[in-house]
This record gives sequence, C-alpha cells and structure tokens, in this order.
Amino acid sequence: MSTSAASHLPPAYPERAAWGTANKLRAWQAAALERYLAERPRDFLAVATPGAGKTTFALRVATELLDRGEISRVTVVAPTEHLKVQWAEAAAKVGIRIDPRFANAQGRHGADYDGVAVTYAGVASKPLLHRSRTEAARTLVILDEVHHGGDALSWGEAIREAFEPATRRLALTGTPFRSDTAAIPFVRYEMDHGGELRSSADYTYGYADALRDGVVRPVLFLAYGGTMRWRTRVGDELEARLGEPMTKDVSKQAWRTALDPAGDWVPSVLAAADKRLSEVRRHVEDAGGLVIATDQSSARAYARQLHELTGERPTVVLSDDSGASGRIEEFAEGASRWMVAVRMVSEGVDVPRLCVGVYATSTSTPLFFAQAVGRFVRARRRGETASIFLPSVPLILQHAGSMELERDHVLNRRPTGEDEDVWAPEDQLVAQANAAEGASDELEGSFEALHSAAEFDHVLFDAEQFGLGGLPGSDDEEEYLGLPGLLEPDQVAHVLRERQKKQVTRGGGQERARAVSAHRALAEQRKELNKLVSAYAQKSGRPHAVVHAELRRTCGGPELATASSEQVSSRIETIRRWFVGRR
Repeated sequence: MSTSAASHLPPAYPERAAWGTANKLRAWQAAALERYLAERPRDFLAVATPGAGKTTFALRVATELLDRGEISRVTVVAPTEHLKVQWAEAAAKVGIRIDPRFANAQGRHGADYDGVAVTYAGVASKPLLHRSRTEAARTLVILDEVHHGGDALSWGEAIREAFEPATRRLALTGTPFRSDTAAIPFVRYEMDHGGELRSSADYTYGYADALRDGVVRPVLFLAYGGTMRWRTRVGDELEARLGEPMTKDVSKQAWRTALDPAGDWVPSVLAAADKRLSEVRRHVEDAGGLVIATDQSSARAYARQLHELTGERPTVVLSDDSGASGRIEEFAEGASRWMVAVRMVSEGVDVPRLCVGVYATSTSTPLFFAQAVGRFVRARRRGETASIFLPSVPLILQHAGSMELERDHVLNRRPTGEDEDVWAPEDQLVAQANAAEGASDELEGSFEALHSAAEFDHVLFDAEQFGLGGLPGSDDEEEYLGLPGLLEPDQVAHVLRERQKKQVTRGGGQERARAVSAHRALAEQRKELNKLVSAYAQKSGRPHAVVHAELRRTCGGPELATASSEQVSSRIETIRRWFVGRR
C-alpha cells in the first residue's frame, strides 16, 4: 500500500494501515499481486497449490481495492459453512469485517460489516437476492475453490446470475479441475493446440514451485497392499491382492474390503501410521494425524481402533455443522494425536500441525485426492515432512505420483472407459460420505467383506518408488516408518535411497517374496475351489455356503480363509469326485 493511500484510510479501516509491515507477502503472492494491480482485470483466476496462501493473497487484493476506493463491499463464496467462518476470521486480522452468519432470509448484512461470506449452495438457492446485493454497491467477489461453480449446471447458472454485476471477481483454486462440459463461471477458456477448450489461469503457483520455495512440505506416500477376500451377490468368494492387475469392478471391491473395519488391513495400517506419528513427534512435538474415512460408520469404527491402539480418544468429525467446526478448531489448537473425519477436512480447512494421514476412503477423484493431501502440506518450519498412508490401488498411486502436474479445466473432452469415475462430480461422490449412518451405497447388498491382510509395499516420493516391501512389524517396514521427522526435500530422497540400499544388501524383501509366492499358490487353489463350488452349487441347486460347509464336514479343517494348502487340495479332490457321483 502506498503512503498516501494509508494516510487517507477512512476510520472504518484503521487496522489495514499496518498490513505492509505485519503481513509480509511470499514471493509468489507479491508477484501475483503485482500482476493483478498492473492489469486491473475485472476477472482474475489464481491457481495455487494447497497450503501456498491463497487466502492471504486474496485478502491483500481486497485491502488494496478497498483502500483505493475501487470497491466498497466484499463477498466471499466458499464451499462449506466452516470455511465461511475461517474466511471471516482471516479477514478480521487485516481489518476487513466479514459476516459469516449471513443468511438469505436477512436480505442485507449489518452496518458493522464490510461484506459477507456465503456458500455456493446458498447463492444457488437465491441468486436474484445476491444479484441485488451485488448491484447495490461496488463489490469484489472472491470465489474460493471456484471449481464448485461447475459442480452442477444450476449452480453455475446461479453464480453467473448473482455476480455478473460485480465490479471485480477474484477466482481461486488449489486443486485440479476435471473434464466436463459445464463451463465454470468467470473463468477464461482458450483453444489449445489439440483443439480443446482449456481454462487459462492468470497466475499459477504449483506444488513443485512451492516445494522448491519451502512453502509446502515434501510428501512421503507409504503404500500398503495385501490379500483381500469377499463374497459377491451370487455367493461366489473372490480373492485378490491390492496393487496387482485386475478388472475395474474387482479392484473396487478389493479396495472396499481393505477399508472394512472388521478386517485386519485397517488396524495394521493404523498401527503403522501411529508408529510414524510417534517418530515425527520426536522432532515436531504437536504433530497430529488424520484418518479420512468413507462414511460415518467406518469413521466411528476407526476411531475406536485408534483409541484401543493409543489409549487416547481421537477427535471425530462427521458432518458440516457448527459442532464439527468447533472440534476441528480445538484439534488444530491442541496437541492430541489423531482426528478421524469423513468430509470436513477435505478442502480448505487449515490444521497446519497435521503431518501424518491415512487415506481410508473409497473416493477416487483426483480433485478429492488433491484436496485431502492438501491438508498435510502446509509448512510451518523448514524440514517438516508429511507422511500419507495409502492403499496400493493403481488409481490412487497414479494421483500420488502426479502431484506436480498442473491440470486445467477442459470443456470439450469427455473421459471414457476406465477413467469415467475419475472425473465424476466430487460433491456427488462425497454425498454418500455425508449421508446418515446405515444409508446404502453402490455395493450394499451385493458385497460382503470376508478377510483382509496388510503388507507394506513401498514408499512413493517425488514420483519414485523406494523399498522392497515387508510384512507388518518387519525390519523392512520399520526402516521407513522410522525416517526422521525433520528432513529437507533433498535429504528425504538421500535417506530413502540409503534405506533401500541397506535393505537390498541384507536381502530384505526376500522373506516377503517367499511368503507372497506361497500365498499366490494358495490363492490359486482357493480360486479353483470356489469355481468348483460355484459349478456344483448350480448343478445341485444348493447354496454355495452349504456346499462349502459339507466339504468342511467331509474333509475336516477350518473355513476356507484359514485352510492350509493341503486342506484346500483335499477339498478340491473331494468335490471333483462328487461331480462324477463318487462320494
């Protein structure tokens, strides 16, 4: 702000005069602000990686425009109720009074405020009201996570209707757009060399830039696979290993089996993540962990498992209400170990002490994944790292390996085949997560998880894999869980290479390879038995479970999940005799 501008501030904005000394901008924020003030555009799109400081940049733009008299009102449009409050609190620190509790029924905000914070849904319910408010004063509209303006055709139309009269519009996003045919309001599209209409940002600050500048933390992704077994709607028992090639449907069901709280995969991964958190807390005393769950029932179950594991009750956040916001704020300001959430912390929520995460959700869009990872990357001091535990699902590993890629919004390209679910509307997918406990989903009634077991696969860092895997609790796994909690990005890569070299030297991974080889042989036997049981059930008209039970009575031994190779072979020979009428 210029000296002359500061000296002529109206009495309503005394705090803003001190911005220049108390709120030094990061290099990217200063460069983006310089470009904005030089061009003075009506619409400006800033794309910056989560944790980079988009809120600070936007509020600096707002203060500049207010101080210059170019606007007299600010409207912030945010995805959630919680973020409305967060924006209002951040604005208050720089002397802008934002009412986060404004409701459509009020019609106008109080005289004590410089503007309001509203949600996209709130605007969509009464766009003409917000248009009238926008027309009534010179307004800057800040569209936080602007991709939500394209979540539904009606939302886009409402946002455009409400804010078309705005004096200035500042659009922000920190996550990749998706491909669809709904244009995001107030975003400029340009034809690329391939003939596709692609969004054009006015300023972009990606994860690679932020990592180089020390603005965000380096992220270690620890991938866990393992054996999954489940029963289909028709009674067939299937078995697969996470991370191995399989069809789309089988992959989804194996993934859901891994996330089932009753199995062994989740407890094993939670135990590993808690060990990692303990190591990080040796260097970062208030480091916290977050488990992102698919639904409310799973979140409660994971919380119980963490309580048993640590002796400390985790913070549980299940819905977007005022109580949930309070629990998030209490966790952010405290030093407790774990929080378990369904939706509330996937986008925009600021909990800088989060250092360890568990991606225990079946949501697979790159948008949601980027938002989730964004909760862990905000740097507070040099050397802090983020560790995120993932299932070895190819789609999720692909997202993890492409964090540094920048994605624009493409209007005239439609994804096909295997990629369709990647680009499904994020709000549509997470609607299940916010639904009441007991609500049905796409697999309800057609899927039953039977057994899951976890195995450490590898660490993914900077799109490169490290480690030869290992069984839970093995030295091979401990090598990576025990990485120092404070490391610079170049140190992370060096230490990972050293750990891998050490593992190779001592023959690490061989025990797991032998176990996997034997397990795969057993898995093939079980698959063969299940096929024979299915065929015999169809021939005899009896349920699969009855045939399995009769085989156990005839041959002895435990249920199929824990039967040995010899016991499975015996049942295969027995049922083959049944086919030819020999009992």
